[in-house]
Amino acid sequence: MNGGWDCHAHLFGPYAHFPLAADRSYTPPEATEAAYLALLQRLGLDRGVLVHPSAYGDDFSLLFHALAAHPQLRGVVVLRQDTPLDLAGLRAQGVRALRFSHRSAAGANFAGSASLDDLLALAPRLADAGLHAELWTDHLALPGIAATLRALPVPVVIDHMGGFDVNAGVHEPGFRALLSLVESGQAWVKLCAYRNLLAVPDFERGRPFHQALLQANPQRLLWGSDWPHLRVAPEPDAADLLATFKAWTGSEVLVHQVLQSNPTALYA
Repeated sequence: MNGGWDCHAHLFGPYAHFPLAADRSYTPPEATEAAYLALLQRLGLDRGVLVHPSAYGDDFSLLFHALAAHPQLRGVVVLRQDTPLDLAGLRAQGVRALRFSHRSAAGANFAGSASLDDLLALAPRLADAGLHAELWTDHLALPGIAATLRALPVPVVIDHMGGFDVNAGVHEPGFRALLSLVESGQAWVKLCAYRNLLAVPDFERGRPFHQALLQANPQRLLWGSDWPHLRVAPEPDAADLLATFKAWTGSEVLVHQVLQSNPTALYA
């Protein structure tokens, strides 16, 4: 198929024009607008979703610049409840969501992130502004927050397939909580498995998690490259990740649904 969406990528730099926040917790290599557009072309995709990285703090200049210059792109910003930015005007600028973090590991929520408490405080305003929530979480945290997510007045998109534990299997409580949220239609999931498989020699062990999500509700699934693959070495090739997604999905109808129909409904 031609076209489709990459629903998760980040931009960095050029740093001469878009410097990182002074109090950032990491310093990535530059990953520019031009390089990302070239990647989309190489992947055969025509639309992308840029997620504001915490290393930029509350400076959204790069994201808004890219969205203004390229109408095929959409944005996800990171706002805390005390961030001085008007939600009402974000949709007109190409923004479709706010991103939050609620992870189980101590120190896993970086400086510049927004918390679950921020999500709960901002959820009514998100609904009024026509935006959704995106959440970086994991299988240990999910069972304790599933009921809270189910009660939100906005859809929630869960990144990185809910941080599943490949060794625990598809019946592990956190992954079952994720499946239940997807089945209900309240949650969407980005089918981006590789971060959960970095220590696993056989990448195919991620296939059952992918297929369980397809069986749960294919109308609530998206695909994201996670480019430029921060803090991962060796860096994967996004083309290989896309090819794996297609192989694991199997059906061309489902591939089209996840790459085209679903993200168009959520981000267009």
